[in-house]
Amino acid sequence: MLKVFFAPEKPELTKPSSQAISVGETTSSEIGTCVAKNGHPQPRIIWFKDGQPLAEHKDRKEKTYMVPSVVKEASGLSTAKSTLYMQPNKADKDSVFHCVVEYSMPGDLIKQKKSDTITINLNYPSEKATFALVNKDQVKEGDAVTMKCETDGNPQPEFDFSKDGKPITGQGGLLVLKSVKRSDEGVYTCTAIDYDNLDAELSGAITLKVHYLDPVSVTPAEPQVAMLGDKVEWQCKTKASAPHTVQWKKGSEVLSQDGTLSIQDVSFDKAGEYACVGAVPSVAGLTAETRVNLTVRGKPMIMTPAAGEVGKEGDTVSLKCSAYGYPAPQFTWKPSGKESVSVEGNKVVSTVTLQATAEVMKGGVTCEVTNEHGTDSKNFPVSLKRADKQQGGSSGVVIAVVVCVLLLLLLVALLYFLNKKNKLPCSKKDKKEVSSGDVNNDIVVEMKTDKGNEEAGLLHKRPATEQ
Repeated sequence: MLKVFFAPEKPELTKPSSQAISVGETTSSEIGTCVAKNGHPQPRIIWFKDGQPLAEHKDRKEKTYMVPSVVKEASGLSTAKSTLYMQPNKADKDSVFHCVVEYSMPGDLIKQKKSDTITINLNYPSEKATFALVNKDQVKEGDAVTMKCETDGNPQPEFDFSKDGKPITGQGGLLVLKSVKRSDEGVYTCTAIDYDNLDAELSGAITLKVHYLDPVSVTPAEPQVAMLGDKVEWQCKTKASAPHTVQWKKGSEVLSQDGTLSIQDVSFDKAGEYACVGAVPSVAGLTAETRVNLTVRGKPMIMTPAAGEVGKEGDTVSLKCSAYGYPAPQFTWKPSGKESVSVEGNKVVSTVTLQATAEVMKGGVTCEVTNEHGTDSKNFPVSLKRADKQQGGSSGVVIAVVVCVLLLLLLVALLYFLNKKNKLPCSKKDKKEVSSGDVNNDIVVEMKTDKGNEEAGLLHKRPATEQ
């Protein structure tokens, strides 16, 4: 008898179009329908929940049961269908369902095909609520703060928020405070009512702490002007919600950590901007600072001059004169030349370019600086460049030439040695004529001693007739 087998298509699993299923209903709800088309012999459908097969029940009095059916197609193939019904509980809220079609093949083989998976939209009452601060770091003034309230039920109920007992407005389960201030500190409460579980106490509370650091105050607050040698002092202070530090800094250099900056015997290099920086180490990013400026007045001072150098008399030379002083000093060069002035930090710099005449080479060039507090001058000598500097560029060429000559001499010596070795006759006193046959078998070497004695020997083994 001929027996025909035909594997069914992959089973299709669909969910009902109805609303969510509620926990606690007294009747079973449809979970899904599984259809396996065009199989022969008639295929069988098995249901799975969370990877485990469900016992097959057809009695509708059971909390979990299946309604199977089979349709005989015109082709002679069978389409199997099964609908799963359940009375789910809260534990099923994350359950995953799928179905498998089981069918026979030749040789008593039983094979399976698996459907895609589905989950269910399950409504269940709330039993508890949680109210938590979303921010990970400690809160400081200026931060945006988010607090989240939620329950363990589905769907989420409506939430009411309050601060220190006074109602405030949230957005669903979120309470957002933008750019908080220290006045936003307090106790925040979230409450909810789930009408499916009126006995549940659904509430939570958060005590919000807002850290702050007051603006840094500096005394005296106005910019300071001091004469050379004077003493200058500032006081700096602030208040904070937690232990804090106060530092005086100039650039990246820390000058003081007790709130007092005292500068004895003020000099020009002390002029500039100073910052008092307050910080709360326990709260990331909570800092404040105030800046003050110090101006130092006094007679100008020229820094140590750098000598000029030229290759020969008559060449052009550039000299740079750097001076401290306030008010900014005026420069005079003697003799004069083409001058440019720039500012580098607290210094004023004048650069002059002129010809290195015989007078300049002999007496140098004088830079004079003047302001209302006095005058300073320095002489800048101009000299010829040292011979080692002038010749420095050619020394490499000389070395290269010497190396090449040495290599050439070695090459000539090597060629001479090879040429001599090939042409010199045997010079031993009892030397004999060497036939062409002997030359082919032996190598003859001539050696000379310091005394002029000559010895010759064979490097290769002699023929047996000579041994």
